[in-house]
Amino acid sequence: MARRHLIGLLLAVEESWPTAFEAILGRLGPIRHGGETHEFPTERIVNEPFDLRARPAYGLVIVRLAWWYVVPREWLKKIALMDDVYLLNNPFTFQAMEKHSAYCAMMRLGLKVPETWLIPHKLPPENPRWATFAERYYPDFDLDEVAAQVGYPLFMKPFNGGAWVGVTKITNAGELHASYDASGERLMHLQAAVDDYDVFTRSLSIGPQTTVMRFDPSREWYDRYAPEEDFLAPDLNREVVTISRLVNAFFRWELNSCEVIVKDGEARPIDYANASPDLSLASLQYYFPWAISSLAAWCLFCCVRGRQMHVNQSTRDFFEVGDSELPYAEKLERYRALADDYFEVDAFEAFKAEALPHLTEVTIEYVESPEFDELVVHVARAEPPDVQETIIECARGRVADWVADQRAAVG
Repeated sequence: MARRHLIGLLLAVEESWPTAFEAILGRLGPIRHGGETHEFPTERIVNEPFDLRARPAYGLVIVRLAWWYVVPREWLKKIALMDDVYLLNNPFTFQAMEKHSAYCAMMRLGLKVPETWLIPHKLPPENPRWATFAERYYPDFDLDEVAAQVGYPLFMKPFNGGAWVGVTKITNAGELHASYDASGERLMHLQAAVDDYDVFTRSLSIGPQTTVMRFDPSREWYDRYAPEEDFLAPDLNREVVTISRLVNAFFRWELNSCEVIVKDGEARPIDYANASPDLSLASLQYYFPWAISSLAAWCLFCCVRGRQMHVNQSTRDFFEVGDSELPYAEKLERYRALADDYFEVDAFEAFKAEALPHLTEVTIEYVESPEFDELVVHVARAEPPDVQETIIECARGRVADWVADQRAAVG
């Protein structure tokens, strides 16, 4: 009898990747590993009142909603603490996805994070005791002096932001004060800009699998990922991948993206805490099949292996490296080893070789099918009319390019 592993999808308004994920698992069917057969049904989770002692049926839950909404977050904490359900991502480190904690941790680990300051709210919180508190312990500060410490040009951005909301580039004092006045009750960072860079990258990591993409934030949202191979030198590519995996292993995140700017041969991480990284067909296009097949591979591995949820972080292991006098390159290799150990890289590769040798072939068959083309059209039709045909054309062409590259890679 096959062992059954129910995978829960905790979703917001996404449609493209859940549909593709369900289709890939359906086409894979049961798999064999270690002499046993395993089945992987899926279920889209609804948010309802829940009994804290109720036992869920899920073996694994893909977490996409809980950073934004409290009810699913508390349900995830319950099933992690009480029921050993495996989660992507850890809900107990979500606060670090407010950027600030992530910046602090990676600075201590020695990464080349640009100069960053946190500044108080422009508008204070509504609290009857605020005036007394502020008079005693909240002195006025010189915003221009802080900006001078950071250096122009700089970015003002919410400490808990996402999707570039509230982010402004600032080149002078006038822009600084206008942006601060407009920030209202948001708590903001000032961060030094990295201008005249060589490459802007966004890395998508799923478990121990990372793909580094050339990213252009100045282009339209559906045309920011350039399907280009080998745009980084091998050593820089390894460094960017290592940074991404380090962040994820440190915070126990297994579905995350990381933005790193490369300038003068140095990798400078600027944003690496994304509770819901981009998995959209409309934007990823070329990289979408890789993302879905990688997500399937990691979820199946975690279920079959009975991988345990790591609620607690092993921060001391990382800090011992970060606080040492080791050269930067040696620290990166130590971090890489810690991350590889956390993600069980060798066991994962062995699992794929035994249980999923046909995963790429199945993915190719799916993305070449009428079913997938219908998904492309459906996803595009949900966007503004003036970009729908462009998205359809780009998605079809770039996914076809991915298929061609996969076939070329195997001979």
